[in-house]
Amino acid sequence: MNLEVQIQSMIFSFVYGLFFSFLLNLNYRVLFTSKKYIQVIGNLFFIIDNVLLYFILLRYINNGVLHLYFLLLVALGFFAGNPTTKKIRFKKWFSSFRKNS
Repeated sequence: MNLEVQIQSMIFSFVYGLFFSFLLNLNYRVLFTSKKYIQVIGNLFFIIDNVLLYFILLRYINNGVLHLYFLLLVALGFFAGNPTTKKIRFKKWFSSFRKNS
């Protein structure tokens, strides 16, 4: 794998970590405030969908070659984006969904 493809994969992994942080905080209601069986099914589909999406896009970028530093960049992107996207949980429109369930 040449250097350009590695840099593209690293940038993609970091941005995907930010995206995953956003989706996790957006999906917070299903993951933590529903009934137990909905939590389990919702969490299972959420993780499987995100892992499949990451590997499909990584396969498109670099033929599916996975290195440890790609996963570290996903984690770094997640932790960098989480303080910003955590505010989504407490938005006014989001709390209206919680009252209805």
